[in-house]
Amino acid sequence: MKIKKYTSSTGHEILVGQDDASNDYLTLKVARANDIWLHVHGFPGSHVVLQCAEDKQLDRESLTEAAGLAAWFSKMRNGGMVAVSYCLAKDVSKPSRAKAGTVSIKNARKIKVRPHLLPASE
Repeated sequence: MKIKKYTSSTGHEILVGQDDASNDYLTLKVARANDIWLHVHGFPGSHVVLQCAEDKQLDRESLTEAAGLAAWFSKMRNGGMVAVSYCLAKDVSKPSRAKAGTVSIKNARKIKVRPHLLPASE
């Protein structure tokens, strides 16, 4: 699978799918129920998972950094301020017979960010 790994400035791991099959795998197999799932709103792009360890409090900075990656790895990379939808991974599902990378989300919120890249982790 083609999944890039990043670490937020506060230590949360951020995973980014690089194609439709990797997006499916990341969203449906890797993401845990209370991880945060992100995707640029209304345009093609990577699925991003902000992993939320039970012993770490999720912070706005990590959410903003993960949203920036979702915007960067999308068709809106050069779009200035970009809306990114996010929700708990447990609120993401795949419609039956949908093509790879297609999901339905519920309880989504939006955050506006500028697309940006973080240094990649190993």
